[in-house]
Amino acid sequence: METDILIIGGGPAGLTVAMTARANYPDKRITIVRKDDIAMIPCGIPYIFGTLKKVEKNKINDEILAKNNIQLIIDEVIDVDVGNKIARLRNDEIKYEKLVLATGSLPSLPKIEGYELKNVFGVYKNASKLQEMLSAIDEAENVVIIGGGFIGVEFADELAKAGKKVSIVEILPHLLYLSFDDEFCAMAEEKLKMNGVSIYTGKRVKRIEGNESVEGVTLEDGSRLDADVVIMATGAKPNTELAEKMGLKTSKYGIDVDEYMRTSMPDIFAVGDCAAKRCFFTRRHKPIMLASIATAEARVAGSNLYSINSFRNIFGTLGIFSTKIGDLTLGAAGLIERMAEEEGFKYIVGESKVDDKHPSSLPGTRKIKTKLLFSNDGFMIGGQIAGGDTVGEIINLIGFAIETKMTAPRFANLQIGTHPLLTPPPTAPATLKAVEDAIRKIYRSDTA
Repeated sequence: METDILIIGGGPAGLTVAMTARANYPDKRITIVRKDDIAMIPCGIPYIFGTLKKVEKNKINDEILAKNNIQLIIDEVIDVDVGNKIARLRNDEIKYEKLVLATGSLPSLPKIEGYELKNVFGVYKNASKLQEMLSAIDEAENVVIIGGGFIGVEFADELAKAGKKVSIVEILPHLLYLSFDDEFCAMAEEKLKMNGVSIYTGKRVKRIEGNESVEGVTLEDGSRLDADVVIMATGAKPNTELAEKMGLKTSKYGIDVDEYMRTSMPDIFAVGDCAAKRCFFTRRHKPIMLASIATAEARVAGSNLYSINSFRNIFGTLGIFSTKIGDLTLGAAGLIERMAEEEGFKYIVGESKVDDKHPSSLPGTRKIKTKLLFSNDGFMIGGQIAGGDTVGEIINLIGFAIETKMTAPRFANLQIGTHPLLTPPPTAPATLKAVEDAIRKIYRSDTA
């Protein structure tokens, strides 16, 4: 068969490429080839095991493809003849004009002794594997999670809500250590402990115990944790197997791409977790995988498949995160203090702590803690925030300010809407109060 635009991979990145391409190239034939008959929403996977309780409630709705005249083929691409522009599937061949690789990522699983035991699971984006995990967890009493990043923490929170005895083991000094400064990590840990989760930070797993099925986890200090199920939330790696086979330029960070998501070969693009990322601040490779980044890349690729129709490109990966643990929401964007110091940035911190409603006597009022980083000459380079649900959107405002290279004085003059039930008071917006704190320090250092 023939198509104009062939997309390999049907997760959020592949879907977004297809939809963007349809908007920009309405007359082109667009085809997605996806290995799995059901595509998962990656960020929703932890919530299958508590809030949703069913795998099928976390699937991507394929109806949008048919409505937009995008063909979906459930098959696997095993090879690509780059010279003749032919993708070889297990059951067919497809000739194409433009090719987009959206092959995603795979769990990065350390070879801990005992990892092959029954009921030890990696976090795969595969419905049948997730169903197998769900069935095992339903029968389990004790669950040990290895890895304290976002996925591990969100699994711990969901499983604790579901009544499981949960332990989480992290080799670094804190949970969420790569994304937040210590005081924000401590908030997350405190909330998990309040919900009954046992936390072991600065600890390494020595081995996973059991005969046929897992029975426990032994740490290097000799302590043992009971386990009916072990979840390996130890990160992910780019799925570059097909790209390597095709001869594309790759590294451990993924498929090499330029700012328009073009690979080292003409007419071939790569987006999402399989594509290498570069830091917004240093342009060094950065191992970061988020659906929000993947879909941003997909919109760039989908707009510019045939020519640079619009000046949309990915200069660098900023990294805007948010997560929710119990009733605590955390967000981060750009550099945290630890990263800034490692990269040699001189910086100034602005902080605030305000109520998220006004008056504060309103029911459900929470404190919002904001921490912003500015370069010595006043450009915003990072932000962290903790509070209620409003944090999820406030962190996007902070990300926007960083990406547009906004200075503290300019941010301080922003006009921000408020409402008693939805925001802090107009006299004390969370971000603006932190900016004002930073401005005082910037000008104090200028005159010192």
